[in-house]
Amino acid sequence: MLTDPPITVAALYRFARLADPAARQGPLLDLCRAQGLCGTLLLAPEGVNGTIAGPRAGITAVLDHIRAWPGFAGLDWKESAADAPPFGRMKVRLKAEIVTMGQPDVDPAAGTGHYVAPRDWNALIAAPDVAVIDTRNDYEVQIGSFQGAIDPGTKSFRDFPAWWQANAHRFAGKRIAMFCTGGIRCEKSTNYLIGQGVDQVYHLQGGILKYLEEVPEEDSAWQGDCFVFDQRVSLTHGLAPGRHGLCHACRRPLAPEDRAHPDYEEGVSCHRCAAEYGPEDRARFRERQRQFERGA
Repeated sequence: MLTDPPITVAALYRFARLADPAARQGPLLDLCRAQGLCGTLLLAPEGVNGTIAGPRAGITAVLDHIRAWPGFAGLDWKESAADAPPFGRMKVRLKAEIVTMGQPDVDPAAGTGHYVAPRDWNALIAAPDVAVIDTRNDYEVQIGSFQGAIDPGTKSFRDFPAWWQANAHRFAGKRIAMFCTGGIRCEKSTNYLIGQGVDQVYHLQGGILKYLEEVPEEDSAWQGDCFVFDQRVSLTHGLAPGRHGLCHACRRPLAPEDRAHPDYEEGVSCHRCAAEYGPEDRARFRERQRQFERGA
């Protein structure tokens, strides 16, 4: 019996000057839709970022289209597979930044930290003079990270500069190694640290996803799952599906055992967000869940 080929998922970004993002928006959206893709792409004066999913040929067509833009031949992307569409529809949005840090002087196109290939990452982070910093959000770190990595506890990437200013003294004399999901946040965070006078800054090339793809589990320093911003929720070694679902109220990841918590209600709340919403919010979430179940 023939089966449908798996859906190709491509996470992509490129920091390069995009003179007129609005002029690129319509043609890019039309191409993605014509190729049967779903996902979200962000366009800003500093570049492009996003994740798209669909047929292999469609992914190739869109990647080739973006790479043809002036300055975008070096587009970075990572691929994985999904058995079902990980997004509901296709969007191309205009933004002030392709990843929001809120630091106007940060310019990854002008320079970043030293790239470290996945095969060389374990040796770097094991060195005694290296401080390893996870640049992702707190809910991402909670389900997986590298052994010994420092969790800044930030709720959004915009919070990272303030965290660094408050904690920079802890890392005097240290080399700094940073990582994130696919590499884009480290492009900005390493450029930021260079601007703060940090001499030796490194980051994981291709991010956690590339590490999980290339480094065998038996040799891995990664512990847990890696959160991804689509309906797969998490991935693990070999980019296989992880064990986590999603709270559709707060969009945080849930382990299977979290569903047994007294504060968990499908589509309405979990133990992390039960205190964050009032009765009106929960009533709205319940109605949304009822509509979803009727249409399922």
